[in-house]
Amino acid sequence: MAHYAMIMLLAGIGIPVLAALNAALGVRIGSPAAAATVLFVVAFTSCLIVMLLTGPQALAKVTSAPRHLFLAGVLVAFYVLTVTYIAPSFGVGNAVFFVLLGQLISTAAIDHFGLFGARVTPMDTTRALGIALMTAGVFVTQKT
Repeated sequence: MAHYAMIMLLAGIGIPVLAALNAALGVRIGSPAAAATVLFVVAFTSCLIVMLLTGPQALAKVTSAPRHLFLAGVLVAFYVLTVTYIAPSFGVGNAVFFVLLGQLISTAAIDHFGLFGARVTPMDTTRALGIALMTAGVFVTQKT
């Protein structure tokens, strides 16, 4: 389990780096949408390579998946487009702060209700306090 935590820590480190890099690309080329498109082409190519190396046969099952599961692609596009557009003027830290706040809120709901097949982790006082502390910590880091 510790290796999962480390991988997710690295993914978390990557989110603001992604935001800063893509925002800078959007400013440099003058189009957040074009920068997001470039990001997705690079991401698609990376995922395609990993899929081809690890088992392309899973792709055949995509047509049988429930359609609502494809909303994830729309959500990642929304994130990338908005952070690429907003971060240059709002600041990467501020943008990611609100992303983290949104993640805390949606994570609590997903876990509490077991949405989308997630393992149920009921909201209790301890969990609510932990989320409140995390929210306060993220807020304090952005106070200037």
